[in-house]
Amino acid sequence: MTAEHTIQNDIRVALSAAGCTIIRTNTGTVKTEDGRLFSAGPPKGWPDLTGFRKSDGKMVLIEVKNEHGRLRKEQQRFAEMVSKLPVLYGVAQSVDDALKIIEMK
Repeated sequence: MTAEHTIQNDIRVALSAAGCTIIRTNTGTVKTEDGRLFSAGPPKGWPDLTGFRKSDGKMVLIEVKNEHGRLRKEQQRFAEMVSKLPVLYGVAQSVDDALKIIEMK
């Protein structure tokens, strides 16, 4: 089974070569010095990769899953919401899947 971070890195390299700027969306929770928890990053459900297609500036949002991965409830809600917007969104399990996403109109 291929690790999702490996698939993410392969996709980032391929989409950069295909004329996109793509960044990995980092999230996490840290404890402050006074003991409070601080959540960093976008809201739950936000895709793993964010960027834009340089040819027209269209936003690119890609959720990366390995061959056994499934969308969590928050990710499903995000997919439903973003399907109504003029962005390039999809779930990719491979570089080929991601390239198909950025070829959408």
